[in-house]
Amino acid sequence: MTPTNGKSTAVIIMNWNGSQLLEQFLPSVCQYTNPDIADVVVADNGSTDNSLQLLADRFPGVKVLQFDQNNGYAGGYNKAIAMLSDYTYAVLLNSDVEVTPAWIEPIIGYMQQHPDVMACQPKILAYSDKKRFEYAGAAGGFLDCHGFPYCRGRIFDSIETDNGQYDGAVADIFWASGAAMFVRTKDYLRLGGLDSRFFAHMEEIDLCWRMHLAGGRVVTVPQSHVFHLGGGSLPASNPRKTYLNFRNNLLLMHKNLPAREGRRMLIVRRLYDTLAFFMFVAKLQWGNARAVLRAHADYRKMKRHYTTYPSVNLLGTFPGTDCNIITDYYLRHRRKF
Repeated sequence: MTPTNGKSTAVIIMNWNGSQLLEQFLPSVCQYTNPDIADVVVADNGSTDNSLQLLADRFPGVKVLQFDQNNGYAGGYNKAIAMLSDYTYAVLLNSDVEVTPAWIEPIIGYMQQHPDVMACQPKILAYSDKKRFEYAGAAGGFLDCHGFPYCRGRIFDSIETDNGQYDGAVADIFWASGAAMFVRTKDYLRLGGLDSRFFAHMEEIDLCWRMHLAGGRVVTVPQSHVFHLGGGSLPASNPRKTYLNFRNNLLLMHKNLPAREGRRMLIVRRLYDTLAFFMFVAKLQWGNARAVLRAHADYRKMKRHYTTYPSVNLLGTFPGTDCNIITDYYLRHRRKF
């Protein structure tokens, strides 16, 4: 699909049987996305509900990529962005995100001025409580020294109220949230896009890690903000979510750390995961306990797909990776970034 009138950006919403979310959230995207800069595109992953009819009837100005099957989140975006490669920038926007006036201009403007920036995110607030940060991304993501993800504005389940504490200058971060992730299209494609083996959860962290290894920057631009509903597909207590988070965090470290250091750090991670297993057992959360065991079993199978490793260890050298978020949170009672 070729950009209309030389537009630089494709705002891409991945949809699979999500007509209700499209009806609720797409109006804000159409209203507040500057038509001189961007086209709004819905990539439909083989929906069998009335999504396509809704788009034709209610949103005729939205471009539609119609896939004949469900390619998943990562596979769907990889396919869509390859088809939209004539756009300089692509925005991976969840279908449950409400955008705000002039949400796109500050980020595209910053990326135009800083060609080393490969990915960006806006400030992400909760749709259900618009004064608080949203769990998935908040004001920008980091990893600690053992590869545990956390955010400015959210550490584990402690979520801050937005009082402007992270406003001001654009900040370098380790990872940008896939809920509203701006990427430079050529860099996304050159680095292979999202890893479809992850299926869901942490695939954007993996991509951002590879961007850093390739010499790029990832930033958060607080002059832009959006509201994310979040948690619509899998609640935090769901064992499926537990499984994906534990499995993918191990894969994340295995493929992005130098081989020797990765083996050493993964031994430590297995000890932490063992503690998590016994914590779930103590709380009688048998589904989550079994999910941890299955995550480790599947990780051992899946790691065979990754046979090349970087020579640089970013954990401990990138700002924010020098802390131990587990001990800071549970022993020192640190609740804020």
